[in-house]
Amino acid sequence: MEGTSERPGPPDAPGEPVQPQEAAATPSVALVVPETDTRLFSEPYFFEIVHGAAAELHDAGTLMLLIPVHTERERARLARYLAGDCVDGVLLASVHGRDPLLDVLERQGVPVVLGGRRPDPEPLSYVHVENTGGARTAVGHLLSRGCRTVATITGDLEQEGARARLEGYRRALEDAGVPYDEGLVATADFSEVSAVAAMSALLHRRPDLDGVFAASDVMAAGALRVLHEAHRAVPDDVAVVGFDDSDVARSADPPLTSVRQPIEEMGRIMARLLLDEIADPDRARRQIVLGTELVGRASA
Repeated sequence: MEGTSERPGPPDAPGEPVQPQEAAATPSVALVVPETDTRLFSEPYFFEIVHGAAAELHDAGTLMLLIPVHTERERARLARYLAGDCVDGVLLASVHGRDPLLDVLERQGVPVVLGGRRPDPEPLSYVHVENTGGARTAVGHLLSRGCRTVATITGDLEQEGARARLEGYRRALEDAGVPYDEGLVATADFSEVSAVAAMSALLHRRPDLDGVFAASDVMAAGALRVLHEAHRAVPDDVAVVGFDDSDVARSADPPLTSVRQPIEEMGRIMARLLLDEIADPDRARRQIVLGTELVGRASA
């Protein structure tokens, strides 16, 4: 496969047709999202990853294809597509534990950069955020404002980010000398619907809870919905903190205190790393961790 430096970019004139040989020579990257279409197009996280990666690739004259992959059939179709040398590299927007999709990508020998990381030592380049530290700060904030029965709604624990945020919750409790209680932990899948079920279960089990850390803003919005319906005032009865600092946090009622992660920057850096590896396949793989910041609003 030719390096991007030897390939012509797209034509400068907007109305100029691309010739077949030129289209074949134009560098391209697949942004693969191992999620359902519903989650891909409803969650701010993926919108910002796509926006950041697309902007960086556009600046480099590289085309981007967005490919959702969720089923075995879709994985097999992706493998056939990659085997045809149709793209120069792959960005994988999220990582699900032992997802066989990674094995498919590695077998094809195409350059890959991950958004997130796996628990084992990672031979691939990746970009992720300080999930444990961000969650620890969020829960510490709830405890510092006087909450003593703090629950958490986790994401899909097949994902390293969800596990890391749960670990941050544990550490914040330990910092404050508060015992860890399994009854205050509810697992969801990062969707609002799953968070509604999780928050309802938490209130049923522990009606005395006075704080909630949700591992995403979308799930925090689901928690707010349940609390409103249960006539629990936020933040007076129950304080709520989310994670992402997305538009969901800013438009919530009340606006959400949330952990900001630089998602768009993450997409840009992923694209930059991939372009570097396409240009120089022997380049050392890089692992980059981005910081987080707690943004205070009315919910906590």
